[in-house]
Amino acid sequence: MDMTDRFQQSPYRRQRNDVEAGTGRSSNYGEGSSSGPFEIYRTKDASVHRLRRWRQAALVLNASRRFRYTLDLKKEEEKKQAIRKIRAHAQVIRAAFLFQEAGQKEKGIPRAPTTSTGDYGTSQEELASITKDPDSSALERRGGARVADILKTNTEKGIPGDDDDLLKRKNAFGSNTYPRKKGRSFWNFVWDACQDTTLIILIIAAAASLGLGIKSEGIKKGWYDGGSIALAVLIVIVFTAISDYKQSLQFQNLNEEKQNIHLEVVRGGRRLGVSIFDIVVGDVVPLKIGDQVPADGILISGHSLAIDESSMTGESKIVQKGPKAPFLMSGCKVADGYGTMLVTSVGINTEWGLLMASISEDTGEETPLQVRLNGVATFIGFVGLSVAVVVLIVLLARYFSGHSKNPDGSVQFKAGKTKFSTAIDGFIKIFTVAVTIVVVAVPEGLPLAVTLTLAYSMRKMMADKALVRRLSACETMGSATTICSDKTGTLTLNEMTVVEAYIGGKKTEPPDNESVLPPLVKSLIMEGVAQNTTGSVFVPEGGGAAEVSGSPTEKAILQWGVNLGMNFDAIRSNCSIIHVFPFNSEKKRGGIALKLPDAKVHIHWKGAAEIVLASCTRYIDMDGNFIPMDEDKVTLFKEDIEDMGARSLRCIAIAYRSYEIKNVPTDDEELAHWEIPENDLVLLAIVGLKDPCRSGVKDAVQLCTKAGVKVRMVTGDNLQTARAIALECGILGSDADATEPNVIEGKVFRALSEVERQEFADKISVMGRSSPNDKLLLVQALRKKGHVVAVTGDGTNDAPALHEADIGLAMGIQGTEVAKESSDIIILDDNFASVVKVVRWGRSVYANIQKFIQFQLTVNVAALVINVVAAISSGEVPLNAVQLLWVNLIMDTLGALALATEPPTDHLMHRTPVGRREPLITNIMWRNLLIQAIYQVTVLLVLNFGGESILNLKGYSHERATKIKNTFIFNTFVLCQIFNEFNARKPDEYNVFRGVTKNYLFVGIVGLEIVLQVIIVMFLGKFMSTVRLSWKLWLVSIAIALVSWPLAIIGKLIPVPETPLSEYFKRIWQSILPQRRPSRDSINRRQDGAD
Repeated sequence: MDMTDRFQQSPYRRQRNDVEAGTGRSSNYGEGSSSGPFEIYRTKDASVHRLRRWRQAALVLNASRRFRYTLDLKKEEEKKQAIRKIRAHAQVIRAAFLFQEAGQKEKGIPRAPTTSTGDYGTSQEELASITKDPDSSALERRGGARVADILKTNTEKGIPGDDDDLLKRKNAFGSNTYPRKKGRSFWNFVWDACQDTTLIILIIAAAASLGLGIKSEGIKKGWYDGGSIALAVLIVIVFTAISDYKQSLQFQNLNEEKQNIHLEVVRGGRRLGVSIFDIVVGDVVPLKIGDQVPADGILISGHSLAIDESSMTGESKIVQKGPKAPFLMSGCKVADGYGTMLVTSVGINTEWGLLMASISEDTGEETPLQVRLNGVATFIGFVGLSVAVVVLIVLLARYFSGHSKNPDGSVQFKAGKTKFSTAIDGFIKIFTVAVTIVVVAVPEGLPLAVTLTLAYSMRKMMADKALVRRLSACETMGSATTICSDKTGTLTLNEMTVVEAYIGGKKTEPPDNESVLPPLVKSLIMEGVAQNTTGSVFVPEGGGAAEVSGSPTEKAILQWGVNLGMNFDAIRSNCSIIHVFPFNSEKKRGGIALKLPDAKVHIHWKGAAEIVLASCTRYIDMDGNFIPMDEDKVTLFKEDIEDMGARSLRCIAIAYRSYEIKNVPTDDEELAHWEIPENDLVLLAIVGLKDPCRSGVKDAVQLCTKAGVKVRMVTGDNLQTARAIALECGILGSDADATEPNVIEGKVFRALSEVERQEFADKISVMGRSSPNDKLLLVQALRKKGHVVAVTGDGTNDAPALHEADIGLAMGIQGTEVAKESSDIIILDDNFASVVKVVRWGRSVYANIQKFIQFQLTVNVAALVINVVAAISSGEVPLNAVQLLWVNLIMDTLGALALATEPPTDHLMHRTPVGRREPLITNIMWRNLLIQAIYQVTVLLVLNFGGESILNLKGYSHERATKIKNTFIFNTFVLCQIFNEFNARKPDEYNVFRGVTKNYLFVGIVGLEIVLQVIIVMFLGKFMSTVRLSWKLWLVSIAIALVSWPLAIIGKLIPVPETPLSEYFKRIWQSILPQRRPSRDSINRRQDGAD
């Protein structure tokens, strides 16, 4: 079967006018252009007004349960107010502290002596007060650099880090955790389940029926009707609470995982990766751009270090940190530069800890599918409510007019003769049936099935190395039409090694052959490699291999330097740093100015080869001579770079220049804003770094292509390297594809007009030498073309693109905290194959919900039609209140558990992406559910009106025969639903049993339903108003239910139109209604929505 056929047979087949279909896209793509309250296709940036609007429009029986996993708008506002108060409180405390200090100084009152804590010469209060005083002179009064000595910390090597040392520090200064609000207990969920309006009405009705029954029939028999309803309601409440409680535990575990940030600390001289919760006072923590400050502390050393303190102060102001402003607050982000800090306060002793302990961490979040399902539930609910009212009116009219009869044939109500209590009891029974119809008709569990399948999917996705931060991303990923992926670490292994080197104008074989290097070149290369880096090299004291840490690029170059004989610590201590220009993804290079022992100044640059080469005017040859860079030599170097790029090597150039010390600014303010000269450089080396493609990435890319998801590579590497990797990964099919506009450079795309960018965006497969802003422009252009865009990112500057995308995917290993916080899903292993697994899970969420809808609507339609027709024609309903509650339990809680937790299959990746504007109930689903519902309704109504003769019950009394007939109808109806659960598993496949044995939960639930049904019919007759059935009638019930399987296969042979049924109804409705010209106000409202 070819791909076209697969798409044609999919139940999720697209409309031809779907703007997200991947073809024929419209540029009029706007998130807010929908008019219905339930048409929110992107909850990521939805306004409070729109969120409130759909809540008000929904028909809800149990608000506390229905809206549990949606954003609590009231709590969200309270959270913002709490944050503002805590920030103001912190400012007041700091001001009071300064006022007190100033007063004591004015009066000459000596500062109170420090009280030591255990083995340390200071107290936690003393350390906490350091960051409350922004005046660094106060730090000097407390000992300045002596803080590290007091905390028994070496500013270079950190704390010893053994278990005893860590335990002492935690006992003395606390751990880096804060008190968290306890999760909701099981009884909270029981209470929530009790707040269902219809269940409350049923309990009241049951209580009244119980009282009247005991009064008229005595306690032995009188409790059956009321007691059975009350017990059935209790069972529904317990099952609902257990299901909800298990979901909450899964979300709680995932929230804890989200907060577990991993970072590096220096302990015993080596860099170690630890959890943020394991940070202790005295730790030395390296900081780089994008990191979160893990605790309060003071700066040991830093270069161009800028901190975003908006999370604490509420002001979006970047604060420069240095000797005059060394205080760092927990929870803030590193905006630029790098440095190391000494931790002085952790956990609840920091303002961030107080803030996090005071606010509710998670106030929920609705997803687009959840909102749409509320719309479906509301529509079905209103239909069910109308049906219930009709049934109530008909039954009451028949009852009080004397047309309702008892099983023995006697009239139930005779005006003026029937007792008042008997009449009331009859009314309550009728009213109870009507209310129970509402319970079954209003699919309260439908929107909650989304959270059930999301909770299940998120837990399973953790095993597939994907941590979901936003629920909506999980389902939106199923609609993704394109993935803009980074190259390094995502498509490649991120394990770089230097495999080629051009030094002195010639290729060096092997690249770390130090014997051929002139002494001057060798010393300058080692100086540049050791100093112009954010990585480090640790050599164990007892000998052994050097341990290199840092980013993969830094590690590769440092390892190359070590192989050349570089002594990292000696070179670092030999020079002093004047100023640093941290690596910048826009300029794609980083520089450093050094003061040598002989007062000379060297400036070193390292970065993208062709960019650094463009700034070079000379190079040093193998004899150590400085040779001017003529055109021929520049061309030769460029050819070498292109040759390495064509072999998928990342090219890095290392250059330097000397500088007059008199030209270096002496004023601290001027030095902080000094731009390091980047002209007139001397080229030292060009190195080629190999980063192999991940195994399986080509298969993953092909799987995406087959699934209708286009993979685009967006990388900072040059075009040659990007092209080579794209061909290797299968993003480009052949060399013929590797031409513009399929392959484009970032600056070329950037220079296009907005309209041109939209035209080019669809065609782009590879973008090389791109900046984070280029990635953002590409995402915007693709979204305007109607794409649902997923973007991967790891750097701080990727944050805007991650936020703008429909699904932002941050890298768990190489990603910065800023990138992770802007993302929707974190890929824990940085592997593109894991991104594809997320697509599968996203499609699985949507498919599972549609399975559940098909199953639930079949039950709804059948139950409603049977009861309505029976009520109107005979004045009796074959399914009583308790039986309907059991059906509701199968349909809502157990049905959702069985169908909403189906694992994803390969079949899901043989379809086009799920359009976010497609109808939830497709034509294929309508066909399936109508065939099953019509079959069930026909069979059961025939049994209802002619069951006594068909089942050969003439030998029984009328009362007994009626009870057997009604029990048989109830049993057959339930078995039909259980058998139909298998049909719902595969809406578009003939073999509905494929993979069923792998889904233990489904098999277990179906088994439980069958066992419970047998117990209900055979042993709970008085409770359920049933009688025992003979084995022959059981076989007939099973045979009738079994017909649903071959019927489903025959039904799937019936073709369905491509245009959704809702479109036909809409056209009919529009043709009936008179055409009205839209008013200016309505036009303005639509434009406002689009904006």
